[in-house]
Amino acid sequence: MSSATRTLISPATLARPRGRAVYWTVFGAVTVLFALAFLFPVYWMVTGAMKSPDEVARTPPTLIPHHWHLAGYTDAWDLLQLPRHLWNTLVQAAGAWAFQLVFCTAAAYALSKLRPAFGTVILGGILATLMVPAQALVVPKYLTAADLPLIHTSLLNDPLGIWLPAVANAFNLYLLKRFFDQLPRDVLEAAEIDGAGRLRTLWSVVLPMSRPVLGVVSIFALVAVWQDFLWPLMVFSDTDEQPISVALVQLSQNIQLTVLIAAMVIASIPMVALFLVFQRHIIAGISAGSTKG
Repeated sequence: MSSATRTLISPATLARPRGRAVYWTVFGAVTVLFALAFLFPVYWMVTGAMKSPDEVARTPPTLIPHHWHLAGYTDAWDLLQLPRHLWNTLVQAAGAWAFQLVFCTAAAYALSKLRPAFGTVILGGILATLMVPAQALVVPKYLTAADLPLIHTSLLNDPLGIWLPAVANAFNLYLLKRFFDQLPRDVLEAAEIDGAGRLRTLWSVVLPMSRPVLGVVSIFALVAVWQDFLWPLMVFSDTDEQPISVALVQLSQNIQLTVLIAAMVIASIPMVALFLVFQRHIIAGISAGSTKG
């Protein structure tokens, strides 16, 4: 006995011209409201950098700048040394992404397909770390980075201080494992029959099938490093090595508000562009996790 799917508006109502008109009117109005709610803060930030300092502080605020000034962006680019700090952020984010993708993928594949001894216990221990607040791990991480065990070297003021802690990401590892669990077993067995080893199966079969979830993990890894503030602040005492999130705070003293807003706009452009370019992969990866092969 099949049960009919119930919706907010019945198909009979949508079949009538008046019902369709009301539906599309409400749908369009809600879509426009949500679009304005998300896009207006972006517009306010972009245009705020083009106002004069007096106009930014004016009450009530102006919706459209009386005079458009681009000097805020050029001053932010030069005074805050944005090229240097954007490069630092790019290096730190790219390294953390590469380390995390390699090690998390390998660990998830081992736990999912190789089934090691005590694999369930290991996975449970990894997931237990999600219950620990990130702030509680800051001091142990700093002490470890300041004096790395066994080799007794410091990772402070070094990109490795960002890359290595980023590898231990329990959420991304679990996300990859759940995706690997849903891969068709027949495909992997066919690769084994053809003589492919474990590593060759991972490289030639599993990874090509996992592009959607790898895209999602990549976005999570890059955004996490790009927007992080507390840990880079502790690792990089050298101003020239600091990422953009820390530099904006450290160098914003005695800087006009319009220049600071312009710097924030410039700092957000890479992440917005990344999302716009890879939004199809992100949506495909999120939906892929809910389907079984």
